[in-house]
Amino acid sequence: MTNPDQTLAQFQLGQLRASIDNMDSILIHTLAERFKLTQQVGKLKALHNMPPADKSREAAQIERLRHLAKESGLDPAFAEKFLNFIVAEVIRHHEQIRGQEAE
Repeated sequence: MTNPDQTLAQFQLGQLRASIDNMDSILIHTLAERFKLTQQVGKLKALHNMPPADKSREAAQIERLRHLAKESGLDPAFAEKFLNFIVAEVIRHHEQIRGQEAE
């Protein structure tokens, strides 16, 4: 037999996990939409022979997201790592697109 506190804790845990699952879904869908846009950017850059990476844009984005993270109570260093991961993937995609355009 479980005690009432344990039962309540299990119920609350289930609710929190369901909310986390919903947030994970939002993150995945949001990232998918973001990458659709960056694919368009990659095609535009390839078409106009622009470099896949834009260091000044990346630096501005890092600063902007660090500020947003701090305002939101998120570790700015984590936000920067997350953005760097995304940007590396975007650049990889842009390089692939450039290679496809060259064929």
